[in-house]
Amino acid sequence: MKQFVLFDHDGVLVDTEAWYYKAGERALADVGFALDKDQYLRDMTRSAGTWAQARAAGIDEATIDRQRKVRDEYYQEYLRTEDIGIEGVVEALAELSAYVRMAIVTTAKRVDFELIHEHRQIRKFMEFVLAREDYALAKPHPEPYLTGLERLGASKEATLVVEDSSRGLRSAVAAGIDCVIVHNDFTAGHDFAQASHRIEKLIELKDIIRNEHP
Repeated sequence: MKQFVLFDHDGVLVDTEAWYYKAGERALADVGFALDKDQYLRDMTRSAGTWAQARAAGIDEATIDRQRKVRDEYYQEYLRTEDIGIEGVVEALAELSAYVRMAIVTTAKRVDFELIHEHRQIRKFMEFVLAREDYALAKPHPEPYLTGLERLGASKEATLVVEDSSRGLRSAVAAGIDCVIVHNDFTAGHDFAQASHRIEKLIELKDIIRNEHP
């Protein structure tokens, strides 16, 4: 019986994945480098992300460090100005709260998370949030989700993870937790063969949970 749900954040509860990419693309364009989206998505699956292409092209670390700060500024600009809500998320969480205890395990930095949730109704359903600063090793390492289990006092068997990327899926699988993949256009091409379930929208999660409850 599933009694706990650990949610990824970006791409699952808010639509931020594409804006994070665009912020990096813009920061690299400022120094004359064109970020290739298809390669970025491939790099994303192995936790490389924005700067792998720049390094491969010979851009020096001092420039990367400077443009990383620029990327972060662009990203926060997008978080303040773009529509990053996902329709139906709050309603789905409200329904799920009748069945399970919930928390968030995200690779987002705490400052970005707080900015995103200044005026949203998502956190009230969550017992806690683990941000990037709250664990040493990022996804796809299992540490983030193992830390979440420990904080909840939950067993692996009683828990579901909800993810949208292969990196997150691999983290959940490595932690020994069943993982539901919710569709996200940005990561739709990732390999999700190890997922326990695939859903189009978060509201469908209630059917999976209800099937676990008499």
